This record gives sequence, structure tokens and C-alpha cells, in this order.
Amino acid sequence: MSTVSTESAPSQAAPADPTAMVELRGVSRWYGNVVAVNDVTMSLAPGVTGLLGPNGAGKTTVLHMMAGFLAPSRGEVLVAGAPTWRNPPVYRHLGLVSEREAVHSFLTGWEFVLASAKLHRLPQPDEAARRAIDLVEMADAQHRRIATYSKGMRQRTRVAAALVHDPQVLLLDEPFNGMDPRQRMHMMDLLHGMGAAGRTVLFSSHILEEVEQVSGTVQVIVAGRLAASGDYRRIRRLMTHRPHVFTVSSSDDRALAVVLMGEASVTGVELDSTGLTVRAGDYGTFTRALPKIARRSGIRLRRLVPTDESLESVFSYLVAS
Repeated sequence: MSTVSTESAPSQAAPADPTAMVELRGVSRWYGNVVAVNDVTMSLAPGVTGLLGPNGAGKTTVLHMMAGFLAPSRGEVLVAGAPTWRNPPVYRHLGLVSEREAVHSFLTGWEFVLASAKLHRLPQPDEAARRAIDLVEMADAQHRRIATYSKGMRQRTRVAAALVHDPQVLLLDEPFNGMDPRQRMHMMDLLHGMGAAGRTVLFSSHILEEVEQVSGTVQVIVAGRLAASGDYRRIRRLMTHRPHVFTVSSSDDRALAVVLMGEASVTGVELDSTGLTVRAGDYGTFTRALPKIARRSGIRLRRLVPTDESLESVFSYLVAS
């Protein structure tokens, strides 16, 4: 399986990316004879990045190594330039929301977040806890016991505990689990805001629509390897072995279909009542040629829409390959 990237892949000897808050350099992790993560090199700069992969691909293992919960079997994992394994000071820069719920249900939401603030030895823990609870919109329920919370409320409380010390790096494993649509939209807006403010946010999700709405930048893990890295639309355009599909409408679809069949970059044309479906071997060649072809033929273009540049199509292609 080849790796598709919007940037050239750095080697082990390459200098560190000065903008990256999180770096994996040739990282592998195995359990006995089972290789969970295989030679992954990855850099995360400020902004929001989605971590994608099928079940068992190694996403959680990658997150746990970033968080310092697991030692890499080979390679380096750095946060803010420091190794994460056996390095407690790294948690000054790092917040984590794991997929597994680890909350004491006998505590109130306020007590849980305040405990996190005190563990970080913040100078004003009460103020920090109040700010974090307000961020996730849990102030109205903060004095109820966590045992009475819905799954979405527990999830938001855990996010508040991870944000209480205002970390530069936030790692979230399936953060939208259990949230209703309004809660998800609020959490998406919160992550957007953190990325825009210069925080480095990495979140995994098995719902592609969530990743597409929150971030155009993805890291795709398949079978323990980094299969693709960067903006998923650019990744799709680099997949030259996959035909690109477009919907085209014009002033004369039938005449345009005839002309396009003679274009070298076009591999197929279908005409129906809604317009043309065109398959092209190369994205750039076709999109540059189409206006010229239409002009020569006296045809006015009305619409050109790529129909397979969604994150779902990119992910499906990568997993299938």
C-alpha cells in the first residue's frame, strides 16, 4: 500500500518541523508478534486534524503513544519538542480525552473538573475549573453527580477536565460519542475555535461527516501505516489511479458529450436528464481543457462539480487499496 501525502515524506534524519507541536518520527509499536503501528512519521502543526482509520488500524495506539501512555517500540514521539514517554512535565502542554470513560460517578461535574485543575497545580484552580465548565456548557448541571449524567454530558465533562489547564495540544479519541446534534455542533465550534486560536487539536472519529465538518486536514491510518496525510481534497486529486468524476451541465449537453468523448483525459461520459457525468483520468488536465473545449464548440458551461471529492470517497479508496 502506497502512502499519499500533500507534502514530501520526511526522513528520520530530517530536521524537526519548527511549527509542529506533535511529531512522530519513524514510530512503530508491537505487542509480541503483532505489529499495531508500523513506521509512522507524522507532524501536527496548530489547527484541527482528524485521525481516521478502520477499526483495529492503530488509531488508539497512536493517540496513547502521543499521550505518553505507551512507549514506542521504535522511533520517537515528541510533544512541544519533548518525548512523551516517562516525562510528566509534558502534561503541561497536553490534554487528553480517551475513548474509555474513566470518571468517578460519585463526584459532581464541578468536583471532577476541579480535581483535574488541582492535579495540574494551577494557581487558581476554582477559576480554571469554572472557565472550562463554561466552555463545554455544563454550568447548569455542574453540581449534579456524574452518575446522573447522560453519556453526552459525561463526555463534555471529560473534555472540560482535559481543557482545564489550557493545553497547547488536545488529543481526543471519539469525542462526539453520546452527544446529541446540538451538543455535537457546539463541540465542533469549540474545536474550530481552538484550532483558529493556535492550538493543536487531533481527534479520531469513525463518523466521516464529523471529520469533514470539523477539519479538512486528515491523517489516515490503515493496517498500522500512515496511508495519507494532508487536506483530503488534495489527497483525492493525487490519486491518479482513480478516475475523477464530475457533474457537468451546459447550454447543449448532448453536443458537449460528443466533443468530450474525443478528449484524451476523458475516460467516460454519461448523459441523462440532469446533465453529464464525466469520468476523467487526471483532475488538472480535464478542468483546464473543459473551458477551452466548450469555447471552441460554442457551448456555454453552467456547472462543473467534482462528485467524488468527499472524505468518504477518499477514505474508501485508501482502505480498498
